[in-house]
Amino acid sequence: MFQIGKTLVSEELIETDFVCNLNACAGACCVDGDSGAPLQDDETEILEEIYDQVKPFLRAEGIRTIEQQGTYVKGEDGEWETPLIDGRECAYVTFSENGTAKCGLEQAYDKGATLWKKPISCHLYPVRIKEYSELTAVNYHKWGICDAACSLGKKLNVPIYRFVKDALLRKFGKAWYDELEEVASKIAKP
Repeated sequence: MFQIGKTLVSEELIETDFVCNLNACAGACCVDGDSGAPLQDDETEILEEIYDQVKPFLRAEGIRTIEQQGTYVKGEDGEWETPLIDGRECAYVTFSENGTAKCGLEQAYDKGATLWKKPISCHLYPVRIKEYSELTAVNYHKWGICDAACSLGKKLNVPIYRFVKDALLRKFGKAWYDELEEVASKIAKP
């Protein structure tokens, strides 16, 4: 671990390669698991505000779930998260013709219906953020469904921090990311 400002960053972000491989996993991170995508407090308000613009991009099952449970829910851990359809996939997920999970929120953003891409937890994945009173932990979340992403990242020689560059910039800003790159240049793999 190393510190940048008020963050503690895992060296795995520099040492581990990762590039999403949707051909291999079909977006399983939006479908598998036992909870919805983690949400920050301000993101709950955003979901409320943009729901009407996002709704046309969602599946009927997602709309039904959101209208029953709300645009966000409190998870078993007491944290905010996206609702799940029958305890399975995220209510905001859609599927392409070949069955690959896609994000309805991101589709609405890409089509110009909203100005908000998606929850930062989704944008950052496989990086997970944990807020503490004094510091924020920035860690790699290793999940077996992403083994193909690690293999592709290794083949392309793309470390996690570069794969999620836009999300890290969105979360922490340019100065923070520049410092991360400086640290990475000193501890990068041979």
